[in-house]
Parts: sequence; C-alpha cells; structure tokens
Amino acid sequence: MEKLNEAEVERELADTPGWERAGDSIVRTAKFKDFKEAMEFVNRVAGVAEEANHHPDITIQWNTVTLTQSTHVAGGLTEHDFRLARRLNAL
Repeated sequence: MEKLNEAEVERELADTPGWERAGDSIVRTAKFKDFKEAMEFVNRVAGVAEEANHHPDITIQWNTVTLTQSTHVAGGLTEHDFRLARRLNAL
C-alpha cells in the first residue's frame, strides 16, 4: 500500500468528516453516555476493523473513545486509512 502525498491527504480529509490530521495519522474522538456505551462502540469498531483487516489504535477513557488510524508498514497515511475511517463514521 502506497503512502499518500500531502495533497492527497488533504483531499481525503475533506471527504472524511470528523477526522483530524495528527502527524502521520488521522484521529477521531467520540463521547458516549457512559463506559458501557463506549465499549459497545469499540466492539462495533473491532468488527469493522477485522472485516477490513486494518486496525486503528483505540484509546478508551471512561466514556471517551479515541481512534487513531495510520498504515504503519507504509510509514503514514494510505487510501486504506481513509476508507476505513469513512466506514467507522457510519457506526
């Protein structure tokens, strides 16, 4: 998988609402009513990530979940990251 150049990253970000650039990654944070609801979301993320065979880093802080997406083997962002991010937006 090929790493995107800066112009491609900006174009993909414009088509991926809710996600922000953080260095060589994109990040999205979501808040929920409580820990249980946050964990239910994480489990749905896990299902989509497994299906895509592409996995975000996930940080859970009680009712707040942060997803960080990057393609480590490419050394940055690829089309695969944005495709998965848009699928996760549907959750």
